[in-house]
Amino acid sequence: MSFDDKRFLNILESGIRVNDGHYEMPLTFKGSEPILPNNKSQAIQRFNHLRKRLRNDARYRNDYFKSMDDLITKGFAEKVKPSQSDNEGHVWYIPHHGVYHPQKPEKSPCVVFDCSSRYKGESLNDYLLQGPDLTNSLVGVLCRFRQEPIAVVCDIEQMFLQFKVRTEHQDYLRFLWWDNYEDLSKEPCEYRMNVHLFGAASSPGCANFGLKQLANDYEADFGSEVSNFIRRDFYVDDGLKSVSNVTEAVNLIHGSVEMCNKRGLRLHKIFVKF
Repeated sequence: MSFDDKRFLNILESGIRVNDGHYEMPLTFKGSEPILPNNKSQAIQRFNHLRKRLRNDARYRNDYFKSMDDLITKGFAEKVKPSQSDNEGHVWYIPHHGVYHPQKPEKSPCVVFDCSSRYKGESLNDYLLQGPDLTNSLVGVLCRFRQEPIAVVCDIEQMFLQFKVRTEHQDYLRFLWWDNYEDLSKEPCEYRMNVHLFGAASSPGCANFGLKQLANDYEADFGSEVSNFIRRDFYVDDGLKSVSNVTEAVNLIHGSVEMCNKRGLRLHKIFVKF
């Protein structure tokens, strides 16, 4: 591994902790916490482009409101309090937009945060370590999936968003949104994400690290079969496993659901094929 990869792992190994039942990790900065220019004017400009699209596209507007409501009501984002407004140099505003899944156009768009957006030559992603590739090999996952006659498939709901960001780093994840969007002409308020988000260079590595940490932390409680499934048989948020009999499949599902619940992860879309 490169020096940067080792630093990424060291940051997470020393900085991971539990907060409100979820793993909490710092942003993986390349050095000390960066001092960034105030890019709020650029964020306002990008927000006005979003406002225009919301006004002109009723379906996009309704779907986008649902997606943002989901982020806020589930506690993934919070409104910035007046006492949190003077963290000069350690605040960054991230533009956002919605992307429909090409194979699921009926679903609300996923809110993507543009952490590569530049202001005065700088972006948040410039300062974040991506880390080593901790994603399991797809070929390996699929080959193991074909070994036994009974197939088990599942998915981790909103995986990235289940891993919290340390409080002292949340102001780097600010964004603009309305607290009441019945009138789109109103000025937006400041919010901030408190979880690792779609669009940050570090988020895939943090999520994969957190999932493997879960398997390591609870292997003694749930056994090696469940831990190895969580550790080795997920491709990002999709779990694929084959087993030899129905009893083994049931035990694997129950154990995996309970293990994931320990740190706020929810296994769903569980499917068993005999």
